[in-house]
Amino acid sequence: MANSWKTLLGTLGAAALLAGCDNGDDSNGPPAPPEQVAFVRFIHASPDAPTVNIRQGTTTVASKLDYKQATPIFRDTAGALSVSVDAILPGGTATVIGPATLTLAADTNYTVLAAGQVGTATLAPIVISQPSAGLTPTTVRATVVHAAPNAPAVDVYVTSPTANLAQTPKLGSFAFGQVLGPATLPLGTYRIRVTLPNQPGTVVFDSGSVALNASEDLLVAAVKNTGPGSSPVSLIVTSPSRAASAEIPDVATPAQVRVIHASPDAPAVDVIANNDCANPLLRNVPFPAFSGYLSVPPATYNIKVTAAGNCGAIVIDANLALAAGKQYSVFATGRLASIAPYVLVDDNRSLATAAKVRIVHTAPSAGNVDIYVTPPGASIATLTPAFTNVPFRAETGYVNLAGGSYDVTVTPTGTKTAAIGPATISVNDGGVYTAAARDAAGGGAPFGIILF
Repeated sequence: MANSWKTLLGTLGAAALLAGCDNGDDSNGPPAPPEQVAFVRFIHASPDAPTVNIRQGTTTVASKLDYKQATPIFRDTAGALSVSVDAILPGGTATVIGPATLTLAADTNYTVLAAGQVGTATLAPIVISQPSAGLTPTTVRATVVHAAPNAPAVDVYVTSPTANLAQTPKLGSFAFGQVLGPATLPLGTYRIRVTLPNQPGTVVFDSGSVALNASEDLLVAAVKNTGPGSSPVSLIVTSPSRAASAEIPDVATPAQVRVIHASPDAPAVDVIANNDCANPLLRNVPFPAFSGYLSVPPATYNIKVTAAGNCGAIVIDANLALAAGKQYSVFATGRLASIAPYVLVDDNRSLATAAKVRIVHTAPSAGNVDIYVTPPGASIATLTPAFTNVPFRAETGYVNLAGGSYDVTVTPTGTKTAAIGPATISVNDGGVYTAAARDAAGGGAPFGIILF
């Protein structure tokens, strides 16, 4: 697996990091020939790979490139170029290639996708080259790549929004690693649908209506869906004129939300959406319980938290915007007299190389805290906290840890006196964990942890 990582990153790093270089000569003399340039963009399309940094020399030009993200377009002189790539692993970064080279042809746009999976040692680059000329002001050009590992071969249709697929020619068929196009289309509104082979009635992805109203050279990558929804893929769209990638989820992709009762002196509660008291989202949730994820249509919801069985006893009244493909944790936090929602966006993408751990401060009596994450049994007496001065209603973000056991110790900021722990947690590579510090029932010590 390590060798496939290095091989991939060597190829990808060289393609991805192309910072602009001025190779001109200011001396007098005959005019220099026109500069021969190429353009390169890198897309992270491996669903279980960690983030990466990309460096040219000692300068980092792309930091923490994550799944479904693309670098900016890098412009450089055509020919051989050198780069270094750092993989972000538990405990720091590791230079996995440096320097590596790629030979680029002039007047060409390159897109290099990291595709496949680290965990199954199938990580491999998909390199696509496109001419940088040939578009007209009234057309859009699209190239489609199948970059979703484990997804089957499929048929692709790009049609008007109301077209009947049984009566419409498909753009083509392809399997993982293969490319369709480029196809040139007039500007307009289209619908992209993916079906099982020769089964136009079995749609596995539906974009809904997509406006293609600018003359662009689009690259559309079908990548694995690692979030909510039944579709196995979503689409990542880039072009030389776009500064970043855009994602198109399946039109039926829901939002997901879970609720955590973290108010130590509040009674059991009901959670009401849009004043529908007869059909609460959740009933009779006690402290410190939490729900599983609930799938709901993406929208802005009015959420009320009430005493269980008493719709008029409202303790929280807030509007919550939930986006398609996103997962949210909503904590009811603070003592009853000052209870308030605390909303986090979750990232449940699994990594083959690490566990992801997030710690949330929802203990109103604890004040600001320091958090230590240490080997089991280690003394914190001479250690620096992993996170310092964390206030109530704050969180650490996801931290990558190697699979194993750790002690989590929480102290009042600036002290070595444990308010929580040391609490031993065991995590596995590929796991995603959230630990929320909480008060005891009724408030105050002894403090505890809600572990997801």
